[in-house]
Amino acid sequence: MSKSTFGIPGFESLSSDDEEGYRSKDSRFRNNKKICRVAAVDIGTNSTHLVIASVDPTLNTFSIDLAEKSSTRLGDRDEHTGDLTEFSKNKVIETLKRFKELALSYKVDEILLAATSAVREAPNGRDFLIQIRTELGLAVELISGPEEARLIYLGVLSGMNFQNSPHFLLDIGGGSTELILADGKDARALTSTKIGAVSLQRDFIRDEPMSEERVDFLRVFIQGSLEPAIKKVSSRVKPGEKVKLVATSGTALAVGALAALEEQDLFLKKHGYKFGKQRLNKLIEKLLKLSPNERRKLPSLSDRRSEIIVPGALIMQMAMQMLQVEDVVLSERALREGMVVNWMISKGLLKDRFSFQGSIRKRTVIHQVERFSVNRQHSERVASTALAIYDNTYGALHNDKGSGRDLLWAAAMLHSCGQHINLASYHKHSWYLIKHGELLGYSHAEHLMIASIARYHRKSLPKKRHDAWSIFESKVHRRIVSEMSLLLRMSAALHRRPSPVIASLRFLSTPSELTIYLIPEDPNQNLGLECWSLRNCIPIVEALTGVKLTVLIDSLGHKDVQIINKFFK
Repeated sequence: MSKSTFGIPGFESLSSDDEEGYRSKDSRFRNNKKICRVAAVDIGTNSTHLVIASVDPTLNTFSIDLAEKSSTRLGDRDEHTGDLTEFSKNKVIETLKRFKELALSYKVDEILLAATSAVREAPNGRDFLIQIRTELGLAVELISGPEEARLIYLGVLSGMNFQNSPHFLLDIGGGSTELILADGKDARALTSTKIGAVSLQRDFIRDEPMSEERVDFLRVFIQGSLEPAIKKVSSRVKPGEKVKLVATSGTALAVGALAALEEQDLFLKKHGYKFGKQRLNKLIEKLLKLSPNERRKLPSLSDRRSEIIVPGALIMQMAMQMLQVEDVVLSERALREGMVVNWMISKGLLKDRFSFQGSIRKRTVIHQVERFSVNRQHSERVASTALAIYDNTYGALHNDKGSGRDLLWAAAMLHSCGQHINLASYHKHSWYLIKHGELLGYSHAEHLMIASIARYHRKSLPKKRHDAWSIFESKVHRRIVSEMSLLLRMSAALHRRPSPVIASLRFLSTPSELTIYLIPEDPNQNLGLECWSLRNCIPIVEALTGVKLTVLIDSLGHKDVQIINKFFK
């Protein structure tokens, strides 16, 4: 694949003269020291894809140096158990070996890997990710359906200017279909439906050409499956808005290529190609009459794509009908490019129009806070104090170098959401709600760590038999949960009252001792309750860190320190 360069919409582009001057110095960015490379791998239901991108933070662009694809067919799961088969797993392992060698040969700064619906839904999916890590030393993020939709949106937006108008984005995958409503600023709705071209072919199509009754059944099934997603995105369309449809994925591009062939269009570029519903309907009528062998003879279709093109085209047809749109535009940018954009955001390389995505974590946490009727003011106080303890106790209470700080904040904001169910053992309910909730912008592992930090902010410490602990096989993840939950435990202990009584904290620490000074909002405020509550953390602090904790009250800005001895006898 030839190298293509494209800018991120919303950023000022170079003039033609400036661009020519820049490229004349280094047309492939080879000698620019600011350029970095990243590899993105998408382990999908039908195929495993790789892109290697060069990122230029000065121009706010990235360019695709290499794109590779292998048909690995993870969606062909065991029909009795639903497990990923040894054959498909071995194909993925061999593919990832090649992709890793290619990425290292390009001297990439980081390799990003994401697994989607096939691995999410297979009973042995997590075991397979452990196998990849063990054999290849590659860590794969298992992303949720909504997170997949968010990354697809970033990818599409990276190669298409929405001009502040609303767009439906349709990604027809092998095992799931993502439908998004966005306007170039933020995603108004992100949905993921468990139907795809591979899963429909596997579950419902036996003999081909299909009978009319079977085709009608398949259409009704697709319509019923898509209905919740269609309803959600349609409800977010404002009165008077006309929404355009953009389709992405290998299936959508293949359908577009066949539609162009039917009308003898000069199909030079898939990206941005537009065709209408009538042309799609005509194409589907033809495809339904063909046998698999006859479809294999169609130009632009691989053998594997010819097997699944019919259910994929039917998904597109039903989506267009239900969304009441007449045309569809194709996008070659999707999940993999979205992974690159997301990486740029995480490194602080994108701002302006994408700054909203930089705050996706904060906004998704606040959404859950509101959803579960959490007392936001109280949670914000707990979170602020937890971060103050984090920032002032490195080397004493924790050795985290930054990765746990944001997880601590999220857990602090949501630690009491379990009270929405029951006050008794609410920390366990909080773990369940966070674990099964929607936290966009966090990896699967980070999501689980947030839930477990909230789980262990009170009562017992982690035990091997606990689900909230046994899910972590990484020692790093367990360390983060252990340390951050201790900090959250201490912070929550200082905020037992409904109204704030502590203005700030001061810290004095040595390798073996830590003194925390409580500064009250009112010099006459009695902080005996806070001292007593924090006292309960002392045995746990000493057991986990070996640090001796002392609590003092500084009622006059540390000019007159009162030692609360009676609470520590």
